[in-house]
Amino acid sequence: MSEPSYLGALDQGTTSTRFLILDRAGHIVASAQQEHRQIYPRPGWVEHDAMEILARTRSVIDEAVSRSGLDAGQIAAVGITNQRETTVVWNRHTGAPVANAIVWQDTRTAEAVTRYSADGGQDRLRALTGLPLSTYFSALKLQWILDHVHGARDEAERGDLLFGTIDSFLVWHLTGGAGEGLHVTDVTNASRTQLMNLHTLEWDADLLALFRIPRAMLPEIRSSSEVYGTLVETALRGVPIAGILGDQQAALVGQNCFRAGEAKNTYGTGCFLLMNTGAARVSRHGMLTTLAYRFGSAPACYALEGSIAIAGALVQWLRDNLGLLTRSDQIEELARSVADNGGVYIVPAFSGLYAPYWQDAARGLIAGLTRYSTKAHLARAVLEATAFQTRDVLRAMEQDSGVALTALRTDGGMVGNELLMQFQADILDREVLRPAMRETTALGAAYAAGLATGFYRSLDELAANWRIDKSWTPQMSADERERLCRGWDKAIARSFDWLPV
Repeated sequence: MSEPSYLGALDQGTTSTRFLILDRAGHIVASAQQEHRQIYPRPGWVEHDAMEILARTRSVIDEAVSRSGLDAGQIAAVGITNQRETTVVWNRHTGAPVANAIVWQDTRTAEAVTRYSADGGQDRLRALTGLPLSTYFSALKLQWILDHVHGARDEAERGDLLFGTIDSFLVWHLTGGAGEGLHVTDVTNASRTQLMNLHTLEWDADLLALFRIPRAMLPEIRSSSEVYGTLVETALRGVPIAGILGDQQAALVGQNCFRAGEAKNTYGTGCFLLMNTGAARVSRHGMLTTLAYRFGSAPACYALEGSIAIAGALVQWLRDNLGLLTRSDQIEELARSVADNGGVYIVPAFSGLYAPYWQDAARGLIAGLTRYSTKAHLARAVLEATAFQTRDVLRAMEQDSGVALTALRTDGGMVGNELLMQFQADILDREVLRPAMRETTALGAAYAAGLATGFYRSLDELAANWRIDKSWTPQMSADERERLCRGWDKAIARSFDWLPV
């Protein structure tokens, strides 16, 4: 029997789940994708049905395999990448979640952030975890479930409940579930819980005590690239699961950012800029220090990250809440119908602001409106908001790293918008690069699985796959750039400390 020639990549995102089959060159052979519901029980609350996500996962794997015409023996391994921080608690005996998953965007733990910050400030845990206290991370979400779901804390103390980010929940079920399923996560996902020690790469006893989390709930922390176990169901029964990466770290790997100082920005629901730093580097300018990846027994690689909560989601808001678009892809044509933003700025602080500001009490605003303003100016301001937020993050990241970025590698759903890409190059005064293979998140997960199983033998082999599709160079004058940035800085400052009112 010939050696397997393909890899599988499960990309479980905030709004949908996809499964891709890729060849050795990183080309997509077949894929399938299904959306899942976004559940908003109260203002600021965002939930997912984890069992719905599991059902979608099983379905897209089978659908993609059927479309490919391949069988399980032709797939060398599967890598998994996932939305990070989203928190699931489930019963180890039945596999059923005790409540809906609390999504990374959810802000219900804001009061807890204030309470914990009162003793030592918002950065009291940064040296240990690389993270500020925020509604963003998993620890306080997990604590909320234990404290607010009837009987959950007692069950957890008895050892009946398990915690995991989405990767852990899916791997547990796909490798056998109750009694057999593997309860694991990788260093990149663990680093987003605010429960892992950034330096030892282990769950930290002091953090568990601080947040009142029973140790028995937590998965085993493993590397990002190793054979964890095999699938016991779906059309890929018997195929090893050999890679796990949080979605943004997967994109960093897929973009081949393996050297310190290389960076990528993913334009999706949110926007996430990661710079490879090699060694751990605790930020002094509002960035997160996170694990970039750890391949097998090799030393861990770290990254600085700037997380933006609302990017593509702002286009959806313009479409769904204001009704100014019928399809998201109409925004570029509408925005191009005017020469500039007409003085209008939109700050999308719908659930506060992440890096570099970390303002949970900020709220969104539209500034600079006049009778001259039209829906086209709003459309342009929506696109520009993503570019301005990226500029703020990159500026802080360069201060932290001491590295002036020469080019920014981009990926995600919004990079097809060429008006946005040109404006991004203009406002950064940097070259912007779009790769030929845009599904870099799935590609990174496949690469991790391929390295673990010998499908790929080195990082150089991965680098040979990377190609530029298109690049944009700055066209804007320095005076115009400075004028626009002054307007943005004024608008974003107005959004701070909006709550309470």
